[in-house]
Amino acid sequence: MALRASVAEGLIARAVFGPLGGVVEVGAVNSTGTWRLTEVSMGDYLARHRSDVERLMEGIRSVCRFGDDAMAIVDELGRFRDHDVPAAFLLLWSGGITGVPQPLERLEEPPVVRRMCRMAADLQLTLFLQALINAAIAAGTEPGRGAPEIAEILAGASDLADATGRSTPADIFRMWRVAHLPAILRPESDAPESGKAGFRAYDRLLEELLAAA
Repeated sequence: MALRASVAEGLIARAVFGPLGGVVEVGAVNSTGTWRLTEVSMGDYLARHRSDVERLMEGIRSVCRFGDDAMAIVDELGRFRDHDVPAAFLLLWSGGITGVPQPLERLEEPPVVRRMCRMAADLQLTLFLQALINAAIAAGTEPGRGAPEIAEILAGASDLADATGRSTPADIFRMWRVAHLPAILRPESDAPESGKAGFRAYDRLLEELLAAA
């Protein structure tokens, strides 16, 4: 039973840390202000935001009730170490919405990179919020305590993605609600009633906290 629980926690943690990795990569590209991939330094970006990332990790551990093994997945994924950010990564994080231009080198042109970053920030932050709420519900974190923590985590992640304030927590919340809640809450959904109640509670409280009605 303990092994089964550990495996489940690991899968939930990957769902959280996967999109967060996309968020920091997009943030590093956005921070150049030029959207030239040759100017991106993940090492410098992470060094400048070390305290911000540490606060995020502490918040995630708390609200998701992750153990050391789950938190270690961050290092395993490698997104929080110095590495290159090729255009292919941004294409992945943005869901391939731009398509693959011909010739392929056009994917690295600053206007294309900037557009992919904007879409990637929206998509990955929305997936991150869904994963956070799902993890909090699975961990039994009471919404009255968990919602304020998630709101704070989302604010920090949004700042990392785009320091100009373009990706606001309120906007991400609204996108999350229409992108994810209908499938979970529809009558024919296989989600347990306790899970549905949890999502409804987090939706209501986050709406109040983020003034996103």
